[in-house]
Amino acid sequence: MIRVVIVEDEEPILNLMKVLIGRNSDYTISGAFSNPLEALECMPELLPDVVFIDVEMPRMNGIELASRIQKLMHQPEIVFTTAYKNYALEAFEVSALDYILKPITPEAINRVTERLVKRMRPAMILEPKKTDPMIRCFGGFEVCDKEGKPIHFRTRRAEELFAYFLCNAGRYISKWKIIDLLWPDMQDERGASNLYNTIYLLKKMLKEKGFGMEIRKMNDGYMLETGNESYDALDYQRSHLEMAEGKQNAAQMERLCFLYQGPLLDGKPYLWKISLEEAYCKHFTTWTRLLVDSDCASQDWHKAEQRLEKFLSLYPLHEEMNQQMIDIYAKLGNKEKIARLYEKFEGAYRTELGLVPSAEFKERVAAYLV
Repeated sequence: MIRVVIVEDEEPILNLMKVLIGRNSDYTISGAFSNPLEALECMPELLPDVVFIDVEMPRMNGIELASRIQKLMHQPEIVFTTAYKNYALEAFEVSALDYILKPITPEAINRVTERLVKRMRPAMILEPKKTDPMIRCFGGFEVCDKEGKPIHFRTRRAEELFAYFLCNAGRYISKWKIIDLLWPDMQDERGASNLYNTIYLLKKMLKEKGFGMEIRKMNDGYMLETGNESYDALDYQRSHLEMAEGKQNAAQMERLCFLYQGPLLDGKPYLWKISLEEAYCKHFTTWTRLLVDSDCASQDWHKAEQRLEKFLSLYPLHEEMNQQMIDIYAKLGNKEKIARLYEKFEGAYRTELGLVPSAEFKERVAAYLV
């Protein structure tokens, strides 16, 4: 088992990393710190095998922290997390194993894990670790068991029905509505039979794979009870209700924006998801805009740039967000980035949509490049 310490000054990112790393069966998290000085003090006691360190931190930046950790008798591997590619050279100057660009993804954690395992074997024997099953609905659809292995559904309809339940957790759903969605040409006993068989497969899967969920029969329909399980789309459902009640706060918006890794059930041809997908995208856009406005108000241009980079990696043709990114590049005095981003946007806009950017946008860019 690989012992891990995480050092990240932003609480939402720290919590996200604890989730992503904790889901990997090769790791056990020995400590998680938002204060680099506290982390340094605890290193001799925790004896981690690897430390994930944010580069941009107050009090002591990640490069300095890593350098001081490597002067200790016990020298763990170092993995930097950063929003800026230009830190890569500095990272390797302090003998870092790797660096991860934000936003942190499961794929990046897996890549680092492979390098760690190769470097540490045969010095250690990795023991299998039981974790919680994992569900991801944003940026695709992924369901994994306790060992982190992807679950393959017996039928396409079983996969789609499970996705539908996940997007409507805690709601009563009439069996006739489900039949109409999944077997529209079988509004008779054949449709009901297909539904019962599919429900049976899902219940069997949930039980065998250790999910703390239950599909409960209710009158003439069903309801998915999630118990203590959590996943990205469910967090969005719950948080949207809280925010509608006026409980919106920056920390919660930060967490939800980090959870959002792309359109709902991206790549799945489910017609019923379209309205939900648009709603979640709208929430993500609104929260990103509010957070960027807050960053700009405090003149934290680099943080605003980081947020917009993630947004534009998912929605590169969003004109308003491209304009805002160019405004930030102007604040940073980076004309090269302004020209490069506008050229990329204009080319994609013509190719993908057959349109040209607005005259106002073009004039704004020209004014910045004078």
